[in-house]
Amino acid sequence: MQYNKMNKDISLAIEEGASAPETAGKKVYRNSGVITIEAAFAIPLFLFAALCLIWMIEMQSIKISIINGAQSAAKKAAESTAVIPVLNTVKLKSDMISLIGEERIERSIIKGGSSGISCVRSYIFPGTGEMNVTVRYQIRLPLPMFGNPTADMEESFKLSAWRGYRENAGQETDGRIVYITDNAAVYHEDYQCTYLQLSIRFISFDELEMIRNLSGGIYHPCEKCVHGSTMTGVYVTQSGGRYHNSIGCSGLKRTIHAVERSEVSGMGGCSRCSH
Repeated sequence: MQYNKMNKDISLAIEEGASAPETAGKKVYRNSGVITIEAAFAIPLFLFAALCLIWMIEMQSIKISIINGAQSAAKKAAESTAVIPVLNTVKLKSDMISLIGEERIERSIIKGGSSGISCVRSYIFPGTGEMNVTVRYQIRLPLPMFGNPTADMEESFKLSAWRGYRENAGQETDGRIVYITDNAAVYHEDYQCTYLQLSIRFISFDELEMIRNLSGGIYHPCEKCVHGSTMTGVYVTQSGGRYHNSIGCSGLKRTIHAVERSEVSGMGGCSRCSH
């Protein structure tokens, strides 16, 4: 009897020992399943958050580019409307796209690229010559699961009429008008000088190493707007020596002043347009 009881105890102990690893294994498998489910939810949410952040940066970048491009194109159009008080919205759009860079727009989140931008609501007030510029476009939202929805965007501003250059009122001067810029070291006799009328173009960063400016020099990063690596491309000018991340950079702007030649007697003339 004692022998049989001992055998039963031994058998019971073996069964309990054998079932323990099986129960532990089930707990491990159960925990692994929980981690897998959490990862399945967390990773897509993280990727979607990163996509939204990139989209917001791109939206702000294209918004600034549209505003600065439209303002520069409007200033150019203001000179034409001073002669004929009719605003050519087609040319306004063309100049704006040229300033921003067609390649930059085509690769942006603007629906339809350059063809998706409209300036038809821009007009000029016949009485005052004041220009009202309105640029409309749509941006694609990062929600492909909802059928690629879009959001309407509109940028608008007013520009005072161009009143021409200051006439010479003095009687003791030679009447010559020259043009200077802020912090300029030379004066210009030709308003269309390439130093004054910058030819801005948008290129990919890979092209930067292969091109040269008019002086044969390479382009260096602008200290004002280039911080870190570039994303989609850069802006350069033919006569400049810097490349820019933003079309709104002050290095791409020229504030031109028309003054009498006698007022800049201490300045030298531009090597391109002054003789």
